[in-house]
Amino acid sequence: MSFPALEQYLARLNGGAHDETRSDSRVWLDQDGRAQGRYFNTTLTTAFQPVRRIDGTAGKGVAVGHEGFAHSYSANDNGLYLWKLLDHAASDDESIELDRLCRMLHSINFYRQPEAAGTDLYLSVHARLLAAVDSNHGMAFRRILTLLGLPQERIVLQLPTITENQGWLLNYVLDNYRRNHFRLAVNADDVAQAQVLLERVKPDVVKIDARGINQDPQTVDLLQDCAARGIQVIFKRLEKARDLEVLQQLAQEIAWPLHAQGFLWDLPQASLHAFSALTDTQGGASAEVLDTEGG
Repeated sequence: MSFPALEQYLARLNGGAHDETRSDSRVWLDQDGRAQGRYFNTTLTTAFQPVRRIDGTAGKGVAVGHEGFAHSYSANDNGLYLWKLLDHAASDDESIELDRLCRMLHSINFYRQPEAAGTDLYLSVHARLLAAVDSNHGMAFRRILTLLGLPQERIVLQLPTITENQGWLLNYVLDNYRRNHFRLAVNADDVAQAQVLLERVKPDVVKIDARGINQDPQTVDLLQDCAARGIQVIFKRLEKARDLEVLQQLAQEIAWPLHAQGFLWDLPQASLHAFSALTDTQGGASAEVLDTEGG
C-alpha cells in the first residue's frame, strides 16, 4: 500500500539533507529515512512494539498492530523513553505541541514502512492533554492524517486512566474523538476494572494487564462479553511464559481472537521488519524499561 501524499512530504524532508541542526527544522529525516523531531533540546523519534494474535502455540502469533512510543533518538534504538516529558511540560500549550509532534512522528515512521500494511497503529493520549485541549479533541490530528493521506481507520487512540470525579471530562473527550472518527482503546489494570470500563466507555479495544492473569469465571465472562460486543481484547505487559500459557488456554476456550503485547515476545524497535527477523528467544527486558501506557 502506498501513500502518495506521505511520499511527497518525505521527499521534501529528504531535501533538507538530514540536517537536524537547522533551527527552523521541526521534523527531519536521518540517513535511514527515519523521521525525527525536536522538543526543546531533545531529539525525538519512534520505537514500535507489536500487538500479536495469540495462536495457541509457543511461538509468536502474527502481528495485527503496533504501538508507537516516543524515544530520544539513538542510532541503535537504545534511546530513552520520553513520554514522561509531558508530565513536566511547562505549560498546557507546550504539552499539546509535544503530543502532536509525537503523534505526527509515530504516524510518519509507521506508514513509511511497507510492513505497516494491514495492521493498526496504537497511540496513547496523555492524561494532561485531556484537560489542556480546549477545543475539538482529535481534530488537529485528523487534519494531519488527511493531509498526509494516511488511513485514519487503522489508528487506535489509547485513553489514560480517568478518575471518578473526571467523568464529565471523559464523556466530553470520548464524544469529540468519536465525532472525529477515531477508534478508542482503554487500559485496565485487571479484569474487574476492564468490566467497568466496558460499561462506562464502550471502547473498540480493551487492554488488560497480563501479569498474573487467571483462567477464572470472571475472566471468561469478561472475554465472552467482549466477543458479544465485538470488542478487541489485548493483554499488555506479557512478560512470563506462565501468563502466556494461561492466555493460550483462554484463547482456546473463547470463540473470539485474543491478542497480546509485551517483552516476552518483542522489545521496541524502530524497524517493523526487525520483528519478523527476531527469534522467539529474544525479549525478556524489565518492565521498568518501558511504561506501555505512554506514547
